Amino acid sequence: MYFKSIVLGKSLAWLVLAAGYFLASSAVAQLRIEISEGTEQAVPIAVVPFAWTGSGAAPFDVSAVVAADLQRSGRFSPIPTRDMLQQPSTAREIDLDDWRILGVEKIVIGQLIPAGADEYTIQFQVFDVFRGEQLLGYRQPSSRLGLRRASHRVADMIYEELTGIEGVFSTRIAYITVAGAAGNQTHRLIVADADGENARVLVSSGQPLLSPAWSPDGRRLAYVSFENQNSEIFIQDLRSGARQRVSARPGINSAPAWSPDGRRLALVRSGGDGNLDVYTLELATQVLTRLTRRGSIDTEPAWSADGKRILFTSDRSGSPQIYAIAADGSGRPKRLSFEGNYNARPRVSPTAEQIAVVHNDRGNYRIAAIDLGRGFTQVLTDGVLDESPSFAPNGETLIYATRQGNRGVLATVSADGRIRQRLSSLDGDVREPAWSPQRRN
Repeated sequence: MYFKSIVLGKSLAWLVLAAGYFLASSAVAQLRIEISEGTEQAVPIAVVPFAWTGSGAAPFDVSAVVAADLQRSGRFSPIPTRDMLQQPSTAREIDLDDWRILGVEKIVIGQLIPAGADEYTIQFQVFDVFRGEQLLGYRQPSSRLGLRRASHRVADMIYEELTGIEGVFSTRIAYITVAGAAGNQTHRLIVADADGENARVLVSSGQPLLSPAWSPDGRRLAYVSFENQNSEIFIQDLRSGARQRVSARPGINSAPAWSPDGRRLALVRSGGDGNLDVYTLELATQVLTRLTRRGSIDTEPAWSADGKRILFTSDRSGSPQIYAIAADGSGRPKRLSFEGNYNARPRVSPTAEQIAVVHNDRGNYRIAAIDLGRGFTQVLTDGVLDESPSFAPNGETLIYATRQGNRGVLATVSADGRIRQRLSSLDGDVREPAWSPQRRN
């Protein structure tokens, strides 16, 4: 939910919410992904079914996950298994002429090998069909329970080898769902794999939940709760389920954003007059530092990639625009957005070269990217009410919330606007997505 919908005079009607309890694991409806627009130059690729070298049925279909990941990127077009003239699993079994006939440019082959009790090795190779050379070969260990994640990791390595860009298939997303009739709704904070699988509920409530934000190590989520009749910010540990209340001061406590070193949160607080300002909170000491001090509404903070500045939305110029201020509060805020009369909810790309915003485009609220070097604004989406942008950790893709009919859904768009997908749920509205950092362990 962004600036336009929170300002009612100087109040925040949107923050009448309550959070609920932690659920260690709960089955929920998975997100369904539809590729609505890809690149015309998608590379024809064959991901041959991986051979299972053990006895009985294979415990997991690695190649299906790898092929789906590569197709979902919009940059590759895997051919159907039924169209394959052969299904090799070793290099010597490959007949390159067969693949050239099909117009395939790259081929992925592999094996799933048992390596002990509930332990496996995924062995795979990638070949350039027309040059006839191996591009990549690797052995990826995995437990039985970790085979899906290991398959995503295989896709990450293949994607990086073929594009030069770090893959993000093994990352996760957090989002909010709302289900049920008005007056009897259930709100959930959910974490899922980047492909929508393995969704699990972290928090459930009869009242709204807001603003999930990942810690830099990907192990914790900050979010806003109103369970004690006052907006409060909690941090939830994803592994243990333990949570800590970190900001419950009188008035509004909202919009948490982690510093790159994980030691501080930027957040929004209201003073005695209800006005909103941006603060930083030192988590270890609970020291609160105020950064903005004007009668304007200052909200929706986001850290720069180097942690030296905090970007935020402010109406100090008469309409919502993006500003930046030193993270220690020194100096004066600097305006960053100038194109259009509405730019809100800034999110900084991992490369620090652009920011994503919610932008008023001829009366429609759409996701746009502002080039920080040139000041150029590019509208990336075509919805009527698009909001809550969040960059993938490689900076190549954004996830955001939008509308499909009367329902809220998630969607993704590449940073150049060419590749688009929609992620819908069979279980109510989906809102406020946040893309995790890379998973390093």
